[in-house]
Amino acid sequence: MLKSVVLLTGPGERAILSARLAAFRPDMRIIAAGSRADLAALGAETLAESRLIAFVTSVIVPGQVLAGLGHGAYNFHPGPPGYPGLSPAQFALYDGARRFGATVHRMVEAVDAGPIVAMSDFAMPEPPTLDGLETLAFQHLAKLFWDLSPALVGDAPLAELGIAWGPRKSTRQSTEAMCAIDPDIDPAELHRRVAAFARSPFGLTPTLTLHGYRFRLEPPEAAEPAPAARTENTAVPSAA
Repeated sequence: MLKSVVLLTGPGERAILSARLAAFRPDMRIIAAGSRADLAALGAETLAESRLIAFVTSVIVPGQVLAGLGHGAYNFHPGPPGYPGLSPAQFALYDGARRFGATVHRMVEAVDAGPIVAMSDFAMPEPPTLDGLETLAFQHLAKLFWDLSPALVGDAPLAELGIAWGPRKSTRQSTEAMCAIDPDIDPAELHRRVAAFARSPFGLTPTLTLHGYRFRLEPPEAAEPAPAARTENTAVPSAA
């Protein structure tokens, strides 16, 4: 019998998501987790009677934790099946995708590879911006969480849809590659990169290396009034 849910998410979402699950199972123990260290601290007995729910988190769940969970694990991914991986919204913007979405899947050791149990899709916002796209994806994920909450605290596994993931999975390395700007880049390509990757996971941002110095795109919220896509020439020497 399912006795506990390990809720892996950020502090801003934890309280409301916990309350939603508790509304269907007041007896359920909700275990808060926000890091790999929190997961590693869980004992074998706790894992055996638990289900893990990951909601919009970059934490990679260790394989031994997944193997020890008696009731499986589900991840709420802020992108459609066609965009698995670290930077779904960024790559969708770069590709000029017409639609985007949100996906819920059973977790396996490989990232964004487990069977899909729910999804939602929507038209790209107009104009298509990273903030607008990520906001819509989060809203759709929240709706999916709300709808799936009774099943998430039930003993049975969630039904699988038989929908396949897309073949291209974004990673830190592929995002870094898109953020590496060549000095002779075409202006249209530069605009496309900046629009999609100005704000990426792990603080990645478009960066130009020139004569041993790195120039990073200045975050818009930190910039002084200036033309769009202003850069900061801090002249930080690149690592040898």
